[in-house]
Amino acid sequence: MIQLDQLTKVYGHGAGATTVLDHLDFEIAAGEIFAVVGPSGAGKSTLAQTVSLLERPTSGRVVVNGADLTALGERELRAARRRIGTIFQSDGLFSRRTAAQNVALPLEFLGVTPGERRTRVAELLERVGLSAKAGHYPHQLSGGQRQRVGIARALALRPSVLLADEATSGLDPASTASIVGLLKELRDELGLSILFITHEMDTVVQLADAVARLDHGRIAESGRLLDLLRDPASVLGTLLRPPQPGVPAAPGELAIDVSYTGEVAGDWLARVSRAVGADLHVLGARIEQVHGETVGTARLAAPAELRGRLLPLLAAAGLSAHPVGSDAAPALEVVA
Repeated sequence: MIQLDQLTKVYGHGAGATTVLDHLDFEIAAGEIFAVVGPSGAGKSTLAQTVSLLERPTSGRVVVNGADLTALGERELRAARRRIGTIFQSDGLFSRRTAAQNVALPLEFLGVTPGERRTRVAELLERVGLSAKAGHYPHQLSGGQRQRVGIARALALRPSVLLADEATSGLDPASTASIVGLLKELRDELGLSILFITHEMDTVVQLADAVARLDHGRIAESGRLLDLLRDPASVLGTLLRPPQPGVPAAPGELAIDVSYTGEVAGDWLARVSRAVGADLHVLGARIEQVHGETVGTARLAAPAELRGRLLPLLAAAGLSAHPVGSDAAPALEVVA
């Protein structure tokens, strides 16, 4: 478990002081993946450095498994940092060391015996699927493989927390999916708390249990991933949902945007069409399964005169619904 309690980081003093992190509060339970997103300059990099105590916070606490790391002296802090494994944006591997030698580095610093090191490195490389690449140098590995070596190294000292700072940035889609799958497996097998800092919204949807949006050093919005995706009023939910493809409604037709807000029957479109006595046309949709639940949005077209009857029926079906255009009325919704 990792907890941030009123975490604040200020650079400079007096009139020239700049607050980069402003009283951040959140908690990541064991076995939970918590993503932090935000634009450049929002404070994501400083957050990563402060959580790992590479930068001391100006005030507030970083608590790992009940221990306040910010209250420790330098000697105690060096030992406590072993509880946090860090995965960097660039893999951070040493070019003149093989994959196995890179993974062994933290164990060497800790003074682990050569025999124990070999056993632990072999175990870690097998866990990340790279046993056959133990003797390869970084330039002989793909970007995804290098990142897997970085993950193995981050696990070397058996941390309870993983800090992933833009860990999939620059990887191709297949490598990103592979790293996402590996992080999920490690979370499930080891009960890790994972703080995943990124700007890649698609990756967040694939990976995270909960998400926070950082803006000018403050948490502007946070929540469980599914709740955010199903909330049409959520700014963060909108950022996490990519724009849906579609075509414009025909003249005389009403365009309506609907969002899944809970359990929705698979045949809702046919049922609502029958109830109003007219076919509803789907202009565009993006519906997907996230953590085994259906989420997404669709844009419908219907005869404009059906507006008064159609919106309540869509709301009763468990959908958030609102007309598109300048005359759009407030959304109607029923959360199942």
